[in-house]
Amino acid sequence: MESETGLKPHLLQAIIDRSNLSQRVYDNTYAVMTKLKEILHELASELDEELEESLDERVRIEYRDRGKYEAHFIFGENLLIFSMHTDIFRFEAGDAVWKNPYVSDSPDNAFCGIINVWNFLKDSFEHKRLGDEGYLVARIFVNREMRLMVEGKGQPAFGRAEFGRWTVDKDGLADVVEAAIDYSLHFDLLVPPYESQKTVTAEVFSTRVENSKMRTGKMLGYKFRGDDIQ
Repeated sequence: MESETGLKPHLLQAIIDRSNLSQRVYDNTYAVMTKLKEILHELASELDEELEESLDERVRIEYRDRGKYEAHFIFGENLLIFSMHTDIFRFEAGDAVWKNPYVSDSPDNAFCGIINVWNFLKDSFEHKRLGDEGYLVARIFVNREMRLMVEGKGQPAFGRAEFGRWTVDKDGLADVVEAAIDYSLHFDLLVPPYESQKTVTAEVFSTRVENSKMRTGKMLGYKFRGDDIQ
């Protein structure tokens, strides 16, 4: 039945266009996540073989597939978690990405899937310290045209001004992975300020694994700024 307002055809077309756009972006992002898993798996094997005689046998370099949307990469005391969000996002109107003609001339290019890269301490998961903090060290954006944008600590120049220039490829993704690893290696576990650690609850010491319950993070008690991402 035709709507009296005449909106029905418009709404149907909007549903078709938006659904197809979202599905295409999702598929592209999932393809990138799959490629990242391959890179991480290969890198873990290569590093483990190359460093076998140089590393203490207790030091692990390991890749773990954690399902469709997550992968773990363990190196030394560090754990990188690559996590794909299943939803699609659009950059807000005031974002600097809209100054890029690639986006402003074709607004659908502003819709992206996101893969987050988090840095945790390996022991946080092994000792089930659920209160430990992880830090977002990179975000990978993928759009309908399989174009790549990355923001994060020490990441290569795949930023807002360059968005649209870089098609996803294995070498580019490998650079993103290596930059995240390099940053995490030099992002040291800092001694927390005394004032932030001077009290503790009895609950912390109420079990046999008392030390593993102590909340830990690389910058616990310090500010980790997101506004200085480079």
